[in-house]
Amino acid sequence: MSHSTITVSIKLFAAYQEAYGVPEIVLELPKETAVVAVRDRLINEHPELAKWREVTRFGINLQFVESDTILQDGDEVVLIPPVSGGIS
Repeated sequence: MSHSTITVSIKLFAAYQEAYGVPEIVLELPKETAVVAVRDRLINEHPELAKWREVTRFGINLQFVESDTILQDGDEVVLIPPVSGGIS
């Protein structure tokens, strides 16, 4: 692995898991990548996820984080869309 990239595991839930058909994927990303870029990459790969773009929350290593949090090598990322079908 190059020193200019990091490897993170992405835990997929709800709509994200349905789109990918697996509970987890591993991505190699450039260093200094913000967690929001993971969401955007998944939406680019599966455009049907776009409706969840603005309401997805982010977790890194079991902690909720802001979208601009920078990922570190080996992080476990969780993308959490609303599970109950929307915002009331």
